[in-house]
Amino acid sequence: MAREKVAVPQALHLIRLAQSSAGQWVGLPGGELRVVHLNGKLTGDVTTGWLICLSGEAVIDLPQNNFVRLRPGEGYRVTAEESWTAFDTKEGSVLLFSADAG
Repeated sequence: MAREKVAVPQALHLIRLAQSSAGQWVGLPGGELRVVHLNGKLTGDVTTGWLICLSGEAVIDLPQNNFVRLRPGEGYRVTAEESWTAFDTKEGSVLLFSADAG
């Protein structure tokens, strides 16, 4: 008796997904997650959530002459009330954005 073949689950490579559309947010299916491969300056949305650096290095330019530098594995919470701009300081910089639920 032959056994039924089970489909092998496939992982989604977030960095490659982001690199497929440099400078543009790419939404992940079924959730509030988006990734972007930074290509120059990127003006942030007016949405509250977490910015997480997946690769490279990014600077998040904030109001009042403040900024945050994100390295891989580091995150920063942005709010809808706070304007921000992101730019890369290393080639291949990818950010993940996780919007707050609600």
